[in-house]
Amino acid sequence: METATGDSGPSIGLGAWLTTPPGAYLLDWEQRHLDAAVADVFGFHALQLGLPALDALRNNRMPHRWLAVDIAHRLGSAASDESPPRGAVALNCDFDALPFDSQSLDLVVLPHALELARDPHQTLREVERVLMPEGRVVIIGFNPTSLWAMRQQTGRACRRLGLAAGTSLYLPREGDFIAYRRLRDWLRLLSFEVETGRFGCYRPPVHSDQWLSRFGWMESTGERWWPVLGAVYALTAVKRVRGMRLVGLARDRRAKVSASPAVAAQQVRQFEAAHLAREKAEHD
Repeated sequence: METATGDSGPSIGLGAWLTTPPGAYLLDWEQRHLDAAVADVFGFHALQLGLPALDALRNNRMPHRWLAVDIAHRLGSAASDESPPRGAVALNCDFDALPFDSQSLDLVVLPHALELARDPHQTLREVERVLMPEGRVVIIGFNPTSLWAMRQQTGRACRRLGLAAGTSLYLPREGDFIAYRRLRDWLRLLSFEVETGRFGCYRPPVHSDQWLSRFGWMESTGERWWPVLGAVYALTAVKRVRGMRLVGLARDRRAKVSASPAVAAQQVRQFEAAHLAREKAEHD
């Protein structure tokens, strides 16, 4: 019989893990959040990077949508073999070299893509490159300060020490956690402005539907009392492009040019006054 902290066997990839009870619980939360996050994002071109098991763009009304699967790092056989969501075009490409022109997309969604990317920094720079000014990016990732991450780190530590008990991992074996604040710093360096951020999935790391249901009360309690300890986080950021302004030399040059007509007008007035005075003297 499984206990509340029991293991479910050897560690598996993300695609297969998403078919387990905690994986389905996670997908349900992420799908509901993305449906709300992308509903009011307008434009013409939207892109989802990775995780075909999740239809991140189904509630968005943009006419052109793509689903990209990283050819350098598949998301597990169960996920990579799925067909793309209805209305989306499937792409096989490297996430750090996207096949899109600069400033050509209005929305990019990354569900766990940075954690599995070969180079998360370059992937994020590529997202910044292809996004139009005022375009939006939505990112979802595992929270390294959650109960789920602690359970994962314990399993990895047991494996390194060669311990027989507790060697299975709770989360997928692949990927590296990226802290929420660290990701905000990366976005700030790329001139993104974070619009919204939230955490979710507060139930403890258990494996069965029965135990997950028993801890359902922790959703509302966790969101109120320990909001930053959810198993997953999601944030939305906007690409900002600063406007241009005149520098000092240009302003000085403009000031000199505008002063010339005033000097010429003053000289004309002096000449006319002298001419009138001379005519008056000759008449007298």
